[in-house]
Amino acid sequence: MFGMIPFERSDNNIFDLFDNFQKQFFRNSNATLPAFRADIRDLDDKFVLEAELPGFNKEDISLDLKEGILTVKAEHKEDQEQKQGEYIRRERRTGSFARSFDVSGIDESGISAAYKNGILEVTLPKQAPVVPESRQIDIL
Repeated sequence: MFGMIPFERSDNNIFDLFDNFQKQFFRNSNATLPAFRADIRDLDDKFVLEAELPGFNKEDISLDLKEGILTVKAEHKEDQEQKQGEYIRRERRTGSFARSFDVSGIDESGISAAYKNGILEVTLPKQAPVVPESRQIDIL
């Protein structure tokens, strides 16, 4: 019964077992967990960045490109005034996550993104290699 009181903070909640395990496991470690998981694949003419952002809407995600740095930011925006039915206890986690990636060597004008089923896929086309111009030099 005490677990149902909103102001009571209890570590015995079955839904918090994983969170508590993670906090205990990493408590004495200097390791930090990334804000979200991201995979980068090299496909001949482009890189593909896949970021796991489950629970976010497309409108909650922003991509900013500045001075060769791509920043992916996801932020939950919940309206606390909206209530449905009568609750004894209602919990929500809010916050924002952000990661930055160096995109030097990328054709910045060709970057595109799509979001589906909790996965943000950013296509980063590689810049065409610059081939030095060849010319014939006349001998005098």
